[in-house]
Amino acid sequence: MELTPDPSIVRAEGPWIHRDISANGIRLHVAECGEGPLVLFLHGFAEYWWAWHHQLPAMAEAGFRAVAVDLRGYGDSDKPPRGYDAWTLAGDVGGLIKALGARRAHLVGHAWGGMLAWTVAALHPRLVASVTSVGGAHPLALKSAVKRSALRPARGQARATGHLFRFQVPMAPEKWLVRDSAANVETLFSDWSGARWRGTRAFAETVPAFRQAMLVPGVAHSALEYYRWAFRAQFRGDGRRFTEAVGRRVTAPLLQLHGAEDTCILPETALTSVHWAGPHQAPRIWPEVGHFPHLEVPERVTESLIDFVR
Repeated sequence: MELTPDPSIVRAEGPWIHRDISANGIRLHVAECGEGPLVLFLHGFAEYWWAWHHQLPAMAEAGFRAVAVDLRGYGDSDKPPRGYDAWTLAGDVGGLIKALGARRAHLVGHAWGGMLAWTVAALHPRLVASVTSVGGAHPLALKSAVKRSALRPARGQARATGHLFRFQVPMAPEKWLVRDSAANVETLFSDWSGARWRGTRAFAETVPAFRQAMLVPGVAHSALEYYRWAFRAQFRGDGRRFTEAVGRRVTAPLLQLHGAEDTCILPETALTSVHWAGPHQAPRIWPEVGHFPHLEVPERVTESLIDFVR
């Protein structure tokens, strides 16, 4: 692997087109295919748009305009020195929906992308037709679960998200992420995924792309800034204002897809998210699936998503 690959390496060829979209004052790279109602895919930590490469063509074939974005700081999108707070990230997504010429979008997010989808639905409800959270939780559900389990450090959500606290120190986490050609990205994928997927050919063919993307200059630092704002905001006024802003039920319909073997966002944490949900189906907790349902069981995720957004 190259130590400093060009950001354009993320522009993989396929049944999609790559575009650069100006939104909220930055340039966002997207991969797009199909026509119809907009379905906007938001990836999670240590991923990029390609996390949704299974879903994009399937959604297009089903009659939707499927768009997957490299979030701020990732892939071939801009990597500014600031703007990794939830307010700005939600503005990125809202601006992107408008820049794509759509009035509303079905938001599909994994992990951090799922929390971002919840946030956009709370802060910009008129732009959101529905929310699908894959391996994720409402931001306040995660906050509450970490706080409840903090007194039991050997187990619970606080232990599962222990990396959040380790990522707060400067410089060392960046070096850890890119060390040995980003080998620790593969370690995280292995630790958080279901046993059935680990060791498969699909795992071996999927993870190297995420390792390579983490080596793009600026990505490791930007990815960690998401965690740093989330932690430090708990002690600042903008964090308290954020808690108030997302504390009400969202009005958009909700679908939750989660793996029973998810060791990053625990299933019980995901289940408590319904407290902040408006219209929603019962959360689907799938056995033998870990933190990456969209990669571990892509056909099942796609089928559930098509049925839901229709």
